[in-house]
Amino acid sequence: MIVVLFLLTKWLGKKQLSHLSFFEYIVGITIGSIAAEISTGLESNIINGVYSLIVWTAIPFFAGLIGMKSKKFRNFIEGSSTVVIKNGKIQEENLSKEQYTVDELLQLLRKKDAFQVADVEFAILEPNGDLNVMLKKDKRPVTPEDLQLDVAPEKIPQTVIMEGKVMDVALSARGLSRAWLDTELEKLGVALDNVYVGQVDAYGQLTVDIYDDKIQIPKTKPRQALLTSLKKCQADLESFSLDTDSPEAKQMYKRNADILNAIIQKSEHLLMQKNP
Repeated sequence: MIVVLFLLTKWLGKKQLSHLSFFEYIVGITIGSIAAEISTGLESNIINGVYSLIVWTAIPFFAGLIGMKSKKFRNFIEGSSTVVIKNGKIQEENLSKEQYTVDELLQLLRKKDAFQVADVEFAILEPNGDLNVMLKKDKRPVTPEDLQLDVAPEKIPQTVIMEGKVMDVALSARGLSRAWLDTELEKLGVALDNVYVGQVDAYGQLTVDIYDDKIQIPKTKPRQALLTSLKKCQADLESFSLDTDSPEAKQMYKRNADILNAIIQKSEHLLMQKNP
C-alpha cells in the first residue's frame, strides 16, 4: 500500500503536497481512509480497494485537466481569491463570507509582519488559505530601486562540497574547477575530507562547515584578496603586451596595465588595512 500510495501521489504531482483546496482536502481524506481500510485488513478484496484508490486519484487528476481549460470550473472547485483589506480598511462583508474573524485576520497579518491594518494597501485571501499582503508604499522597506541604485544580479549559491565529496556539476555550473577549490581550501587550511558542506556564494566566495566544530577556520580577508587580484591582473596585462607581436594590441595592453597600476597605487593603503 505504501508503494501504491507513493506512485499515485507522484502521479497527482506536488500540488497535492502543498496547501489544499476544498476539493483536494476531501480527496486526500478519502484516499487516506481507503488506504487505512485496506492495510488493516477490513477490506476482503485488496484489488477492489486498489481500484477505489485509482478512481479517487483519477478524479482530481482529470478535474485538474478540465480546470486548466475552464476558469469557471477551476474557480468552482478550487475557489477564488477574496480581498479582505483595501486601502487600509477591512472589507467586513468579504471577511464574513469567508467565515474569518477579525482575530484570525490579525493573526495572519502578523505572520506577514503587518501589525497595523492601516499600514496595509491590499490583503488578499487566497483559495488555499494563504493571506498575501501589500503594504502601503511609505510603509515598505526601502529598496535599491527606490534609491535609483544599480545592483548586480544575484547568483544562486552552489553547494560544491557535500559530506567530504566534491559536487562537480555544481562546481562547473559556476565556471570553477577542482584546482580552484583545492586552492581555496588550502587558504582556509581545511582538508576536503573534513568539510561537511561547502558553498560558493554569489560573489564567488567559498564558505565551509566542517565536521569538527572545535577547529577555528580563519576569516577571509577580502581586501587583501582584492589587492592580490588587481596586482595579478596588472602583471598579466604587462605580460600580454610583451608577448604579442601586434603594435595595436601591445599599446592597448600597456595602456590598461598603466591604468590599473595607477588604481593600485591610489588604493593600496586602503586595501592593506585590516578588515573590520
